[in-house]
Amino acid sequence: MPEELDAVIHAPARLRVVASLAALGRGDEVAFPKLRKLLDMTAGNLSTHLRKLEDAGYVRVTKTHEGRTPVTYLALTDNGRTAFADYQAALMDLLKGAQG
Repeated sequence: MPEELDAVIHAPARLRVVASLAALGRGDEVAFPKLRKLLDMTAGNLSTHLRKLEDAGYVRVTKTHEGRTPVTYLALTDNGRTAFADYQAALMDLLKGAQG
């Protein structure tokens, strides 16, 4: 029986977020507006999905200021990278089973 797919990652919008953040180098981060534009999501929708990923320990959210302007940076945590790799492996197992 294949592993269960991680429900936190499996939601389409969160899968897109995690895949985009996984494309960054380990330790790299992206500004919230850049990710929002890349994924073509509203700020509220992206925030909701990021909160769920942050609560699961998959995404690190860093709020800071550049001058007087608030800036939010996002990165995939090591746990998030592991969870995404596990998700990909479980999905591949599921697809292999569907072919057999």
